[in-house]
Amino acid sequence: MKFARFLASSVAALALSACMQSGTLPETGASTLASAEATPAAGVADPAIWPEYDYPVTVPAQDAAMIAGLLSRMTLEEKIGQLVQADLCCVTPEDVRRYNLGSILVGGNSGPDGNDLAPAPDWLAAADAFYAESVDTSDGGVGVPIIWGTDAVHGHSNIIGATIFPHNIGLGAARDVGLIERIGAATAREIRVTGQEWTFAPTVAVPQDFRWGRSYEGYSSNPELVASYVGAMVRGLQGPPNNQDLLSGPYVIASTKHFLADGGTDGGVDQGDSSISEVDLRDIHGLPYGPAIAEGVATVMVSFSSWQGVKMTGNRSLVTDVLKDRFDFGGFVVSDWNAHGQVAGCTNESCPQALMAGIDMYMAPDTWRDIYDDLLERARGGEIPMERIDEAVTRILEVKARLGLFEAGAPSTRPLAGDYDLLGAAEHRAIAREAVRKSLVLLRNDGPLPLASGSRLLVAGDGADDIARQSGGWTLSWQGTGIDNSHFPGATSIWSALDAAMEEGGGTAELSPDGSFTTRPDAAVVVFGERPYAEFQGDRATLALDAELTGPYETMRNLQSQGIPVIALMITGRPLYVNPALNTADAFVVAWLPGSEGGGVADVLVGDAEGAPRYDFSGKLPAAWPLTPDMEDGALFDYGYGLTYSSPARTWQELPLSDTASASDSRVWFADGLPAAAWSLHVTDPSVPTSQIRITTVPATALDGRVSVTAVNHVVQEGARRFDIASGDAAMSLSTFNPIDITREANADILLLFTLKVDEAPESAAIAMGAASGEMVENAVELPATGQFVRYGLPLRCLRDKGLDMTSVQAPFVLETEGGGDVSLAEVRLGMDAERVLPCS
Repeated sequence: MKFARFLASSVAALALSACMQSGTLPETGASTLASAEATPAAGVADPAIWPEYDYPVTVPAQDAAMIAGLLSRMTLEEKIGQLVQADLCCVTPEDVRRYNLGSILVGGNSGPDGNDLAPAPDWLAAADAFYAESVDTSDGGVGVPIIWGTDAVHGHSNIIGATIFPHNIGLGAARDVGLIERIGAATAREIRVTGQEWTFAPTVAVPQDFRWGRSYEGYSSNPELVASYVGAMVRGLQGPPNNQDLLSGPYVIASTKHFLADGGTDGGVDQGDSSISEVDLRDIHGLPYGPAIAEGVATVMVSFSSWQGVKMTGNRSLVTDVLKDRFDFGGFVVSDWNAHGQVAGCTNESCPQALMAGIDMYMAPDTWRDIYDDLLERARGGEIPMERIDEAVTRILEVKARLGLFEAGAPSTRPLAGDYDLLGAAEHRAIAREAVRKSLVLLRNDGPLPLASGSRLLVAGDGADDIARQSGGWTLSWQGTGIDNSHFPGATSIWSALDAAMEEGGGTAELSPDGSFTTRPDAAVVVFGERPYAEFQGDRATLALDAELTGPYETMRNLQSQGIPVIALMITGRPLYVNPALNTADAFVVAWLPGSEGGGVADVLVGDAEGAPRYDFSGKLPAAWPLTPDMEDGALFDYGYGLTYSSPARTWQELPLSDTASASDSRVWFADGLPAAAWSLHVTDPSVPTSQIRITTVPATALDGRVSVTAVNHVVQEGARRFDIASGDAAMSLSTFNPIDITREANADILLLFTLKVDEAPESAAIAMGAASGEMVENAVELPATGQFVRYGLPLRCLRDKGLDMTSVQAPFVLETEGGGDVSLAEVRLGMDAERVLPCS
């Protein structure tokens, strides 16, 4: 196609230009052997230096006999099926029967019948349907019941109406082991309502660099604190370690994750490499696994990340020699989402290395059929020893027997199933509200707290009445985006909680996001902070709050200039540099990600009518708070810091300020009418690559006057660029001299997002990406003339599956039109919050 020729020429020109600028030429030969070889001992653990544990779970004699009998009757196909886990997005109950799959999971953006916001009864009905097919023996098979895993990481957070507890970092601030066990038990009960049996929790990461987008999933940077919580959470979910027949009680099985050092990667890079010593690996990241083993955790999930260059999912020395042998772990080991595909020599479709390293169950969400076929073929050919297959299957069957799965019957017939009043039950919400109270950390208080409930309060900031924002990622959707307060029946926003507390004391409250007011308030609470995210979207280059989220700083300054005391309330998944807010506010409270029960915030901030506290602050920092956006500059507040209402008054010392104007999501490539730093916006005739023109200022013309480029408003003044194409073919593209690697994002459910207003639809259109090699792929799209800005999304995996090299993408967004048109582009980035997802054509 013309477009292909244009893109190949354009990308090649960029690559050559980059090489000339750097003074290098592209390599034409293979790397030298010396550069490819690793140090012989790199990534190989010595089990002898690790502690020894005793797994407390024994397999009853009758279960052992039953499992031995099953194993003797199972065909090879049935055994291989037990080793494979598929995602709900990509599997049917009939698939489960045909392939004898051992497990399914529900990913962050999956749900029954393709609806991740499905009501609770639909989840239970789906559980019944999958179960029924798994135990069907009409084909002569043994009919092993399936097990369903879910990421109930802060409550049963996939389900509308469930209790959403604070994320783990907030629980780490609470310093209450007993509370953790009660949260685990409440979560298990709510999971049982909808028929699932397995949660991928607790996360026992020990984050060392909070630029990591998953850092809020860890309780603390302190391994001792994390270790003190792990056993309690496992016990709450599973019951006592000698527990058998869990499904006869209110329990599920747990999974500690991610083994090992997911929170210790260099630079906090998600799925990256940890180059630390084995001693640090053991003493920091290995420490929480002792309590998990002692409580009989049923499963362990292995990390995407590497240690000393070796992917954990393929590291036999850690998975088998340390975890299974030295730690005596007797449950089964599951991989993470297609993590096997990152092991050296593997792909998502084929990785016998993971099984030989000690993985018992492959989490192969969308590649499960390929993995099944590959394992079966290799097993038939003798490449994979039957002994290893039988060991893995035995471990899985033993956990299922301990769960009571063979006798439990259909999910809807089990205890607590269908008891929908348990979702968000008052007693569960009370636990969550207590957790919020205990998690709040007071960093500054020059007198305005506690608030007198008999006074007038202004509640400002863009996060005040947003339950999705206060809940964070892994809430109803993977990234916690695309939802609003209507999706949280029974929940309480921070605003509504403060309003109720003031009314109870005879006072008043007014909600005004921008800080304006009708009646002068006695004090103002300004709620600000991070927006929801999970991995990928949450990764940051520095520990600075994104510049686009700092607007409430000006609100604080305006209020204080009028003599109104200001309380800054920060919603965040990690400690961040926010010195301007700390300097401006009269009091500063870290609320972390409190979840569905905003009442816990009001409990502590609002006192009685005269201002006497009802609850005191008790939370302590679970990690050090940075002085600047770079943690290497030292801590402003150390681990364990936290004031109370009785703390001695102190004079505030103004904090140094850093320029964070450029602090933003590194996956935003075009916003506010401009490309990100090091990126360029071009217009080209696809038939004539030399026609390419870079758009730096507007108004501008291109392609001999066929295209005019002007500024139009979107969110901010001149926040978009309008391309009025009179006739013919045109391509609008974003490119960079430094190719980006978006392999991990393509492996997940990340979308290429572009916000576009179409006033005149072109005859045809396509979205494409180009690699540094000149390779390109495109996807035809329909862009109707709506006259409104629409945020479109195209799955990255669509372009990956069409053959694009995602390791070296140089032009991640190209919009080609044919036959003229009138389109305005406002934003290009990666994310999940599309208003319209485009099909992969």
